[in-house]
Amino acid sequence: MRVVIAEDNALLREGMVLLLTSAGHEVVAVAGSGPEVLPALLEHRPDIAVLDVRMPPGFRDEGLRAALEARKEMPGLPVLVLSQYVEESYAAELLGGGASGVGYLLKDRVGRVDEFLDALDRVATGGTALDPEVVTELLTRRRDDPLDTLTPREREVLKLMAEGRDNTTIAKTLVVTERAVSKHIGNVFLKLGLPPSDSGHRRVLAVLAYLNRDS
Repeated sequence: MRVVIAEDNALLREGMVLLLTSAGHEVVAVAGSGPEVLPALLEHRPDIAVLDVRMPPGFRDEGLRAALEARKEMPGLPVLVLSQYVEESYAAELLGGGASGVGYLLKDRVGRVDEFLDALDRVATGGTALDPEVVTELLTRRRDDPLDTLTPREREVLKLMAEGRDNTTIAKTLVVTERAVSKHIGNVFLKLGLPPSDSGHRRVLAVLAYLNRDS
């Protein structure tokens, strides 16, 4: 796939270029500062953008802003955002509105090559990839809502769903049957007032839309 990388850390940027190239992807452009990002995306129209949240000149949210603006110009552009820390407001803004083809990973995850490439593929095909630590923050920061009615097992299933895992993977991870997973998912949607769906990333996006409601 064709990729645009936006990352101000030269070492990490070149490392990702090498990693993606070795995996058979084509890096069509790189950006080292916020103002460079949107022009690169509009010019190359990549299959996916991998963007750092904080970039020069302000080191605030330049990468995220460029990603959101690019998705306005190119609806459906898959975006995988990288961050040094879990920043809830940024994750909520990126994931808000029922968006598809989005991911939010901590930079440490890049070093876990298989996980990073798996997340890249899922986002590029319209799925969702959230760092487990980001999911944990989103799940624990809410109080006095239907999430509190979920059982520990249902919360585990919801957490894995939000990471973009399918039923088979969830079953293997929790060492239960797929039938049991389907039952837990049905209970999750029932308690959260969300209609069940057979589509993996759509149901995840529905959960995320709920988690980020009134954020």
